[in-house]
Amino acid sequence: MKRPFFVLALGAVASAATAAPPREISDGVSEASLRTVVERLVSFGTRHTLSSQTDPKRGIGAALRWSEAELRRHSRACRRCLTIVTPSDVVTHERVPTPARITNVLAVQRGTTDPRRVVIIAGHIDSRVSDVMNATSDAPGANDDGSGSAAVIEAARVLSRHKFPATIVYALLSGEEQGLLGGKLLADHARAQGWQVMAMLNNDIIGNSCGSDGVCDAGHVRIFSEGTRADATPELIAAQRSHGGENDSPSRNLARFIDGLADDRGFGLDVRPIWRSDRYARGGDHLAMLEAGFPAVRFTVAVENYNHQHQDLRVERGVAYGDTIEQMDFAYLAKVVRLNVAALAALARAPAVPAPVAEGAVSPDTAISWSPVAAAAHYRISWRPTDAAGWTNSEVVAAGVNRHVLKGIRVDDWIFGVSAISADNHESPVASAVPGGAFGPLPQASPPAEGTKPQPQRH
Repeated sequence: MKRPFFVLALGAVASAATAAPPREISDGVSEASLRTVVERLVSFGTRHTLSSQTDPKRGIGAALRWSEAELRRHSRACRRCLTIVTPSDVVTHERVPTPARITNVLAVQRGTTDPRRVVIIAGHIDSRVSDVMNATSDAPGANDDGSGSAAVIEAARVLSRHKFPATIVYALLSGEEQGLLGGKLLADHARAQGWQVMAMLNNDIIGNSCGSDGVCDAGHVRIFSEGTRADATPELIAAQRSHGGENDSPSRNLARFIDGLADDRGFGLDVRPIWRSDRYARGGDHLAMLEAGFPAVRFTVAVENYNHQHQDLRVERGVAYGDTIEQMDFAYLAKVVRLNVAALAALARAPAVPAPVAEGAVSPDTAISWSPVAAAAHYRISWRPTDAAGWTNSEVVAAGVNRHVLKGIRVDDWIFGVSAISADNHESPVASAVPGGAFGPLPQASPPAEGTKPQPQRH
């Protein structure tokens, strides 16, 4: 999505920061390093959530210990700039009939000036075969989700060499295939730590470029984002029916932000925005974060190969099945990871996202107001027709101005939003001036309205 903004020039904005820009940082992503990580993860035979936690060479326990050691190695390289934590819980579930311990491995790179504001990159480390309860057969999980796990570890290697105002969390999640258990554990941990989660980038199946029907596409990545918020209350839904906002959740604007970044920075990879929370009747760990009210999106390949997802290793009628490393496209994976790294750097350097309000009923003008944002030197007011996919117009105002009137712009016909720009020209995502548009959990959320319970999903 290009930004064909009508822009009031940023004449007063400071020149580019002396720190390395996000595009330059992302150039540090190594295709060879990604391959090494995926090869090592595959070597554990299976990473099924219910596989051995004590075997030194095979199973989920060995994979978690190796991954933790890798993150600690990267931490030593940056003078212990990463704090490694391993939140865990003993759970039972439809797919975990006997109580089992679920463990996530998190590396926390504390922000320099705004550490409570957090951006997260995540991938799930567990794998499976055709029978989701089969914890003994080989389940290489190269693409699902060795690719996403490699993205997390590689992002930690690259980004830990730099400093950022906000905190970056590198999250390896367990139990996804058994019911999004690691995502729920991450959401609970984020709330317990008081994190102000600005974004969660979930990377799940990001390492192949050809589908099971022979269609190949190495030039796009899909980013899934919810419309109506998962934590929406009946009151919010009623307000959106009147004022709009069904297409303006924080996650939808996070996806727009990443889409614009991909267009502006030339990664050789275009974002295909998908206006769903996830693939049709399927799910991933970001859904648990959405239910907790945290902005989150899913990265996944442009075309999936279903012969190499959730399959026993076998050959039938000349067709190979199973999630093996031979089916990976590491050049494509590296492009997706570079976009992730650039997005994390841009988000962690930008100010916090404003929370704007629009007013203008029975008036030819629209007034936009917001509370001041620390570290903001300017604000960009954006607007678009209600039926437009992306922002089409904008105007920039200086810090100290927290209310601005758009003359001759009628509130009925447009969606409005505001982003914050730092003195070194890093810009936050836009928050829409609609009910539920502010980033972060809704205040005093009440249970979902009767009849709005989500349908069961396959993972």
